Amino acid sequence: MTLFVDMDEVIADTYLAHLELYNEKFGADLQLEHCAGKEAWECVAPEHREHVKNHARQVGFFKDLKVIGNSQEVLAELDKKYEVYIASAAMQFPNSLKEKSDWLDEFFPFIPWQRRILCGHKFVLKGDILIDDRAYNLETFDGRSMMFTSPHNINTNGFERVNSWLEIADKLL
Repeated sequence: MTLFVDMDEVIADTYLAHLELYNEKFGADLQLEHCAGKEAWECVAPEHREHVKNHARQVGFFKDLKVIGNSQEVLAELDKKYEVYIASAAMQFPNSLKEKSDWLDEFFPFIPWQRRILCGHKFVLKGDILIDDRAYNLETFDGRSMMFTSPHNINTNGFERVNSWLEIADKLL
């Protein structure tokens, strides 16, 4: 069975990175609980929104991301049972392709480059399971779609929801 796993907001904590960079730059104290149902840029003052939207264009943004809890251990176990691919939209931001690949080398070395799909649209994916945080990626997937909870998608319904990697382990291992 083929399992596709998204990176941002699923194994790599981009949302928290946005908040940390914003707080550091503007001396703010924006926390995850302030952002329920919103994109990170929607949680900041209007005059700071473009700054937050441009975080992903900064050199180093993707290489310094924190790993989502338990994702390494659970994916290592899933890799014994499934053909695991990382499928990430890495073409939108110029630096993300190399930085995401380097990040995967560091934190998920058991998933070789041959099973990394750094792409634009994910509608081309054909497999059994997709774990993603974005409804537009899950809507076009023909297999089992699992929505990984992130602050921006807590009000999104219509998908099998998973709130943690331990919950994914319970469902798939």
